[in-house]
Amino acid sequence: MDAHLRKVYVPMTETSFYILLCLREPSHGYQIVRSVEELTGGEIRLSPGTMYGTLSKMEKDGLITLDREEEKRKIYRITSLGKEILSLEMKRIERLYRNMTEVR
Repeated sequence: MDAHLRKVYVPMTETSFYILLCLREPSHGYQIVRSVEELTGGEIRLSPGTMYGTLSKMEKDGLITLDREEEKRKIYRITSLGKEILSLEMKRIERLYRNMTEVR
């Protein structure tokens, strides 16, 4: 993995984290927005500008790829690089949680 990408994405913003998490199954933008809202109990609502800007950056960086188009909707999926970066972030979050519970 490119050191620059690791530095850019780990630690990850909540927007990037939830987009990659949702794209473990191919999905389009509006579906991602709904999934994130459902996962977070409405606490995180991705605006179209933020979401599509992040999708564009992630596609450029090779974390996701355009899978296909259906009825003018772009369906994206996570790449192996995206899975690797998501895994690093999940391990980081797990470590934070473990440390938090140890300190109590």
